[in-house]
Amino acid sequence: MDLNYRIIDDKEEKIFDEFVKNHPKGHILQSYAWGEVKGKTGWKPIRLVVENKGNIVASALILKRSLPFLRKSIFYIPRGPVLDYKDQKVFDFLLNAIKELAKKEKAILLKIDPDIPSSHEDIKEILEKRGFKLAVKAIGFEGIQPKYVFRLDLRKPLEEIRKNFHPKTRYNIGLAQRKGVEIKNDCSFEDLSTFYKILEETALRDHFLIRSYNYFVILWKELVERGYAKLFLAYYKGKAIAGTLAFIFGDKAWYVYGASSNEYRNVMPNYLLQWTMICWAYENGCNLYDFRGIPGNVSEKHHLYGLYRFKKGFGGTFTEFIGEYDLIYSPFYYFLWKIAKKIYNLYRMFLFVFRKNINSLKAKDESI
Repeated sequence: MDLNYRIIDDKEEKIFDEFVKNHPKGHILQSYAWGEVKGKTGWKPIRLVVENKGNIVASALILKRSLPFLRKSIFYIPRGPVLDYKDQKVFDFLLNAIKELAKKEKAILLKIDPDIPSSHEDIKEILEKRGFKLAVKAIGFEGIQPKYVFRLDLRKPLEEIRKNFHPKTRYNIGLAQRKGVEIKNDCSFEDLSTFYKILEETALRDHFLIRSYNYFVILWKELVERGYAKLFLAYYKGKAIAGTLAFIFGDKAWYVYGASSNEYRNVMPNYLLQWTMICWAYENGCNLYDFRGIPGNVSEKHHLYGLYRFKKGFGGTFTEFIGEYDLIYSPFYYFLWKIAKKIYNLYRMFLFVFRKNINSLKAKDESI
């Protein structure tokens, strides 16, 4: 085996993406385009490949984030790196390459959260033997990427897939169709502002923070225009009442953002939107449809049980990932970073509660 590594440039975007697309562990968050998205939102993308006699055998979209005041940085590989983790020679070579790069970029740690189910105890052992430490032990949505998802296998006839939905889910899809809900699946950039207004309405109602409109413009330019994402809007009586944004890459699709108006929720537009996206993924040759984050395998008493029940109704498989792992290059600065991160998280929590209270006051004022 004759291994070497190198950083690729923009002229090799297709080569990089073809490897990631066709790899069993390929993920859109390891695509060239995702690096472009994050490059416009405070990160520096570094695209590294390991080759064996000219053929790519591993890749990593490394996101570098500079740490203020410390003159240091962190490395993060979202849902990666992309390789066969059991090929320990290639994995070790990749880790050594990243370590060399970390010295140049003054990175104090490498964070990863691979697309690997928690049942793979052998992969956990491989990571731990190489010095990786489990970074997030909490449950729910507390990691960078969701630890729990539902995933739908699309390698069956479409009607068989629908038959496996919960009866109530099938009923609600049919209800939306009977009531006359229409899905617009040829949305243009002009429709993005309509979706964002509904998203703002959803965030106000359900008390969560959302990214700026400019972030969604970046997603459109870098993903939608590359064919890696698609916007769907649900209309009822001529009015947009719900919308979703889905990602697609290789043979996988992800439901990423969803929004619904306070009006006409009884006509079940979100169910028809999901069915439309599943059909779209199926027609585009996807084998997997990922419903993204859920709070875990929760009971009816959980405050997010409604989200869990909605996604579960589509018959996907409950999947838990191995989680976030840190490889620490500088223990001292890592310690400082952990303290700073806790302070930042407290600030974000304060900001969330503050905005929630302000939004509640606005909602009361508007109802007068």
